[in-house]
Amino acid sequence: MDEHYDAIILGTGLTECVLSALLSVDGKKVLHMDRNPYYGGSGASLNLTQLYEKFRPGKEPPTDIGRDRDYAVDLIPKFMMANGELTKMLVHTDVTRYLEFKQIASSYVFRDGRIAKVPSTEMEAVRSSLMGLFEKRRAKQFFEFIQNWKDDDPATHQGFDLDTTPMTKIYDYFKLEGGTRDFIGHAMALYLDESYMQRPARETYDRIILYTSSMARYGKSPYIYPLYGMGELPQGFARLSAIYGGTYMLDKQIDEIVLDEETGKFVGVRSGDETVKADMLIGDPSYFRENVGGQGANKKEKVRETGKVVRAICILKHPIPNTDNTDSVQLIIPQNQVGRKHDIYIAEVSGAHNVCARDVYIAQVSTIVETSTPELELRPGLDLLGPIYDKFVSISSLEEPVEQGEADNIFITRSLDATSHVETIVEDVRDVWRRATNGKELVLKQRSADEGAQIQQ
Repeated sequence: MDEHYDAIILGTGLTECVLSALLSVDGKKVLHMDRNPYYGGSGASLNLTQLYEKFRPGKEPPTDIGRDRDYAVDLIPKFMMANGELTKMLVHTDVTRYLEFKQIASSYVFRDGRIAKVPSTEMEAVRSSLMGLFEKRRAKQFFEFIQNWKDDDPATHQGFDLDTTPMTKIYDYFKLEGGTRDFIGHAMALYLDESYMQRPARETYDRIILYTSSMARYGKSPYIYPLYGMGELPQGFARLSAIYGGTYMLDKQIDEIVLDEETGKFVGVRSGDETVKADMLIGDPSYFRENVGGQGANKKEKVRETGKVVRAICILKHPIPNTDNTDSVQLIIPQNQVGRKHDIYIAEVSGAHNVCARDVYIAQVSTIVETSTPELELRPGLDLLGPIYDKFVSISSLEEPVEQGEADNIFITRSLDATSHVETIVEDVRDVWRRATNGKELVLKQRSADEGAQIQQ
């Protein structure tokens, strides 16, 4: 191959495919390669045969839960905020024409030993078991403060500066109880741990506004989800990249990432006896554990492990108990409720989303590993599911780049985390874009609110 590209991208995860599409739309010549024969990388959606082959090699899938083609099971399910950044990217790039979405029916939080619905209307908030009467009044005052805040009107600030005041001080001011703080910080602002409490409140303010505006868009819950699984999203962005000249190669072995011996900069990617050259390389961390050029002192670690995620994909023949028999649920167990450092996430979808057979439900439980017995850490979540027809457990590394990438023109993405939403993916897209374009911010054009995804009500 004598062809030269502006960028080579390794891996067809959602982050990589979004970047591929954005670069292609920006006029760059992009080659996209993946060792797998399917799109999605670690976040692919698999049919029943693929699922059993991955977790139980050699074992035939059962015949009593529908046909192979009924299934598109996410290895890492993620829900989208209706008003979130990824939704804006889909609208901006017109990828919505390749996809259909359905709303996630409801959002729940685990509190005081039971499942409680996150209120979606004022009436539900009044009836909610999450708070007592006096706490509801305090919470109402807090949310009024958030909704009424105007940066240019000090009368709405109540003496606070969101850019300097830590979130914990605002909680204290409104005298909110610990359980209410859990609910706001973890079920609405979607934080993984408690570290946000000491950071400026602006970040939490933005997240609460995103949640409430997403909730207001369609009611019931703030989340939407693509029919046929999350694996549809990378494919949609890949199609867009191809329209703008991007080239895709699936099932392509990556044997070496070639560096210039003198400068240490990226030169190209070798597959077998072919080497294709490009100005820069973007890829998911799994491609950089080895196969990167350089010898002796020049050989550098490209990625580091920051933790591990344990996930259990569970096939159920019923909806999750105590969730009003809904066809889809986001359920968060805040870490304080079960004596942990990290939240436990449960994402449930069903045949209504074209990801499994009728009357079958797919629930995934995930969290950050904290002990030497990871599967036991999922127990608080698994115990809420009722009888489990079958279960597939995996433990994967959370990895991030060691360096920014400017020195060698290799820009590495981050692993998909334990959360059941995609906002952290968008943060990674923006970060890699910034690093790969000499500090330029990713700017998406504003479109009218009516444009975009058609959500089935």
